[in-house]
Amino acid sequence: MLKVLKFRYFLVVLLFLGCGETPEKKQTDTQTEAVSSPEKETISADDKVILFYGNSLTAAYGLDTKEGFPNRIQLKLDSLGLDYKVINSGLSGETTSGGLNRLDWVLNQPVDIFVLELGANDGLRGIPITESMNNLQLMINMVKDKNPETQIILAGMQIPPNMGADYASQFKMMYPTLAKSNNILLIPFLLEGVAGIPSLNLEDGIHPTAEGQRIVAENVWEILKTLVLPRETEDHVKELN
Repeated sequence: MLKVLKFRYFLVVLLFLGCGETPEKKQTDTQTEAVSSPEKETISADDKVILFYGNSLTAAYGLDTKEGFPNRIQLKLDSLGLDYKVINSGLSGETTSGGLNRLDWVLNQPVDIFVLELGANDGLRGIPITESMNNLQLMINMVKDKNPETQIILAGMQIPPNMGADYASQFKMMYPTLAKSNNILLIPFLLEGVAGIPSLNLEDGIHPTAEGQRIVAENVWEILKTLVLPRETEDHVKELN
């Protein structure tokens, strides 16, 4: 029974992730555009840039952006004395098609690590897997074409089988397939340890709480650290933990 309840809650969470025409979305969009605008970011010449490109999960919908996982990653980097600047380019309700359309503008700034977190809204709308996969591939291509040295991390997502078990299975496999074919890093499931747990999501049952975002940050850091930590630093962090 507990598993059934968790699944139903996860379904509700994912369904609302796809809702992008509410007043709250418009408010979040304005906030996110301000955060992601290159003109509003102060980047030192010594800083490397990590750009998080996604939907409401990246945008920290319903929270102060300081509580979202991108900012938590920034705090982690700062605590380790690493010269990286995090840019949050999350937009609530974003699909892979929308992400593809605005990516050229976002890439006007130099990016050393690009974290791609899109696709969930496609799955909830039943957009053909081939279309979503093609859009993600085109975005990966654009990042590589802009700067072949940019490291790319793909954030995996899962959806319940409301569109059919085959569709859900293909959707889940889309991410590891893209990661393997493009030789890029993969976060297996961005919401691991958060999805389906009421206490880790906001009262609206839609987005992670501040604590949920903390766990998401840990999921991201587990992969990101392999790119940003010098070997000796990584070994030292392991000893401390």
